[in-house]
Amino acid sequence: MRTAQVAPDAAPGRPEFELLCELEPATGPDLTGVRRQIAWLTGIADSFLVPDNHLGRATVSSIAVAQEVAALGGSAVACVNSRDRNLLGFRRDLLTAAAYGVSDFLFVRGDEPTIGTRSTDLTVHKMIDEARAYEARDFRIGATLRASGPIPDWKRKADFLLVQVDYDLARLLAWRETVEFSGRIFAGVMVMANASMAKRIAETIPEIGVPADLITALESNRDAGLDRAIELLDAIRESGAFDGVHLVPVGRYADLAQRLRKSA
Repeated sequence: MRTAQVAPDAAPGRPEFELLCELEPATGPDLTGVRRQIAWLTGIADSFLVPDNHLGRATVSSIAVAQEVAALGGSAVACVNSRDRNLLGFRRDLLTAAAYGVSDFLFVRGDEPTIGTRSTDLTVHKMIDEARAYEARDFRIGATLRASGPIPDWKRKADFLLVQVDYDLARLLAWRETVEFSGRIFAGVMVMANASMAKRIAETIPEIGVPADLITALESNRDAGLDRAIELLDAIRESGAFDGVHLVPVGRYADLAQRLRKSA
């Protein structure tokens, strides 16, 4: 993940607020859609997060797409899940990443698969330890967590942490005041593309706290999710509590890029 340059009014040695934008992954061999997203978001995003078999679907390797991002002049974080690999498979991925110059990873457990079963001999904790022990290349490693309770000791081995999307800003900021971490912490912000998406996430991931008024607004205004995401992004930036935002534009990346450019 690229380190943003220090802003003139930033504290000495502290990088400015960073925007990590998640790409919609390619579910087929054509990377045109990925390249289109990168083109729209270049100049807006400091770096791109490439999902790995997102939502339990087969996608083009996150390591391959991360290398594609680099070829286009961008900076990428390759997400790698423990669900789909055993230890040997993971070591293969580290070797492949080193060969292609991919250095930044986000290690996650992974959603429940829609095809096949979950691998059981690899955990995120084990992935971090394996990557730290890899001698051929130094990797930058991220992990995820919820804005609830202390940071587990083993996750403190990571270089950066992505906090789950949470629409309750007061709760998010209150949690941030209770934890210390030597690396960078990114808050999650997701664009709700439509009312159906918002309802589904509210039902399946209640801890995100999708506001009821947002669901209602989306019924008549398709831009309501975009408006709320930008408001939350601005509020998190202004709070100074986080080092950046992990932004999930879903299918609204072009509209989001246009809006953010206008407000820059």
